[in-house]
Amino acid sequence: MFEFAFMRRTLLVGLFLGITIPLIGIIMVNRKTSMMGDALSHTALAGVALGLILGINPSLGAVFVCIISAFSIEALRHRFPQYGDMATAVIMSIGLGFASILSDFTPGGNTLESYLFGSISASSSGDVIAALVLFAVVSLATIFLYSPLLTISMDSNLARLDGIPVVSINSIFTLLTAITVALSAKTVGVLLVSSLLVIPVACALFTVKSYKQMYWAAMGLGLIFMMLGLTLSWHFEIKPGGAIILLATVTLLLSALVAKIRRDRYGASIADNIAS
Repeated sequence: MFEFAFMRRTLLVGLFLGITIPLIGIIMVNRKTSMMGDALSHTALAGVALGLILGINPSLGAVFVCIISAFSIEALRHRFPQYGDMATAVIMSIGLGFASILSDFTPGGNTLESYLFGSISASSSGDVIAALVLFAVVSLATIFLYSPLLTISMDSNLARLDGIPVVSINSIFTLLTAITVALSAKTVGVLLVSSLLVIPVACALFTVKSYKQMYWAAMGLGLIFMMLGLTLSWHFEIKPGGAIILLATVTLLLSALVAKIRRDRYGASIADNIAS
């Protein structure tokens, strides 16, 4: 497996994204915007199709469309706060509509189809560099903004009173979310990225006892899911996205089972400890 250059590139991209995606997922779950990842992953397909039509890197097209979509969702959520879920659904529908139309003009349907569930041979040297840079930026942003992010997740109004620039921080992570989803399309697939954003965090919530432990658990699980899924994809010639998400789903079910046993024994949910 390691003797092939494309596989080394794919594993490197998987290494960086396996940590980056759950880091973004934690923030989205705490902000109660998990469905944004689902919307962006679907609209990314329109960007991929646009890139193929224009003859540029499809990932650049996906990044462009995801950024526009992400800030459009945030603008609609701010304008109509009582209809936040509707804003997400509207942008996702628009993105899928454009993707459906643009798919008729792409030079090669198989290329576009490979982005639906991921492709183990799609990562280029540029993708490795982009994933590394994104990993570094997201990691540094998470470290330096750890306390403000925790305060915002608990109460955004309290964060404003404490002098935390809530709008700026939310904008930073909206941008990073869009880029992360777009760059993950090749490896995980646009239809499955949102699952990897949420499932490692959900597994962590079932098993850990503190907010800080949730970070480490989600990152570790995301990395395991990604690397093991890519390995299984290579050996059994299956789609990497499907392998990654099925592993994550099985782990989620086992985590829920363990949490239920512990709750029956000790009378309290582990996730309740984090919330408190």
